[in-house]
Amino acid sequence: MKRRLILLILMIFALDISAQEAKKVLSLEEVVSKANEKSVAAFKAQNIYLSAYWQFKAFRANRLPSLSLNMTPLRYNRDFVRRYDSAQNIDVYRPQQTLFSHGNLSLIQNFDWLGGTFFVDSELGYYQNFSDHKFVQYSSVPIRIGYRQQLLGYNAFGWEKKIEPVKYTIAQKELIYNIEQTSEEATNLFFSLAMAQAEHQLAADKIKSADTLYAIGKERFEIASISQSDLMTLRLDKINAENALQTAKLNEKRAMFALISYLNLDKQSSISLEIPTTLKTFEIEAAEALAQAKENNPNYLKQQLQVLQLEETVDKTKREARFNLGLSASVGFNQVAPTLSAAYQSPLQQDVFALTLSVPILDWGVNKGKYNVAKSNLSVAKLSAQQEEVKLEEELLMTLGDFKIQQQIISSAEEALSLAAKAYQQTQERFIIGKADINTLTLANDRHQQAQRNYISALRNYWLSYYKIRKYTLYDFENNTPITITPLNE
Repeated sequence: MKRRLILLILMIFALDISAQEAKKVLSLEEVVSKANEKSVAAFKAQNIYLSAYWQFKAFRANRLPSLSLNMTPLRYNRDFVRRYDSAQNIDVYRPQQTLFSHGNLSLIQNFDWLGGTFFVDSELGYYQNFSDHKFVQYSSVPIRIGYRQQLLGYNAFGWEKKIEPVKYTIAQKELIYNIEQTSEEATNLFFSLAMAQAEHQLAADKIKSADTLYAIGKERFEIASISQSDLMTLRLDKINAENALQTAKLNEKRAMFALISYLNLDKQSSISLEIPTTLKTFEIEAAEALAQAKENNPNYLKQQLQVLQLEETVDKTKREARFNLGLSASVGFNQVAPTLSAAYQSPLQQDVFALTLSVPILDWGVNKGKYNVAKSNLSVAKLSAQQEEVKLEEELLMTLGDFKIQQQIISSAEEALSLAAKAYQQTQERFIIGKADINTLTLANDRHQQAQRNYISALRNYWLSYYKIRKYTLYDFENNTPITITPLNE
């Protein structure tokens, strides 16, 4: 019996400990930190960045020498081929059975500023013909050095060198931007729950007050101190308070679930919030904020990238509409012999030089049309970039204005809340002694509740403005330093 009692006590104690652990008290700073570390949005932002990171790594690797081996290890043919018969002066089909093998080892280096490719390679081939007279040949190119380039054509390597670093810079800035946007969304959900919990508390307080006032009202009605209409109003207030409490509980659960889901916490967790009452004390100059935004905001860089990409398209279509001259040259050694060792003895010099020319004579205006479309798109992109820049500046300036105004609004809302609470308490006391009517009491209660909502709403707008400024500028004005983030698994 004693063992069962001890076990029961331990189980109750364990459940109490578990309930305390499940109840998390979080500040706004902790919620933002958890969102940046654990949320799906933050994880997505990190992976988007990693994709751009490896793309940039591939771009840089493409600027280094690359070594590749291309082979045809074995190719066997048994078929009829057309041959010229000199005795009859006609083409005839004859059976043929051959075995072929080939390999090429090449070292390639691209040149961005020229747009050409330098290469060093080596080849070895084997050929065997299964005819009446067995025929075997080895073909070797011990070494060959060459260069090829479009002299007047589109330089893809050069444009890549301009564009890819900008893309990577955007990816770096966009990672920080997305993380700051995660902070903003976490702040929004934080205050949604804070408002819901405040509404729940107000509803709970109101139902207690409504019960007390209704009980007092019944006593005063019995001595004819209030009318039946006033008593019915008190009864209605009690019923409405009960309904409001149930609604407030439901809204709190929804807000709780939204925040827990966003933070990627255990679904059974319960959160109690610590409302931030200490405001930031630093000042943000509009000129400095605009300068930081132009330097750091990825949306500015995206507009620049779009213009750069369209400039590339204009250059490409312009050059494709003209004649194109290509150059290919190589020097090396080669040899053919019936044995492998002989194929590498006394190699002969191999020289190759070629100029290619491509001239569009008649295309019915296709290339000209592409060029004009590209020019028009570039003009539109430049105008759009200017409009987007003005739009971003307006959004930042409006947010800066909100941030400064909200500091004053919070101070006023805090004072209004204090006054409304005192007024409601005094009105309750006056109603109890019969010196205030039901309408005055209801009005005082409504003002108290509205003051509570206004205070939380002012805090919400203030902190949202704060994180929006960080998002737009990617700058920590509190510590006077750019915001930096260490990417995961880089």
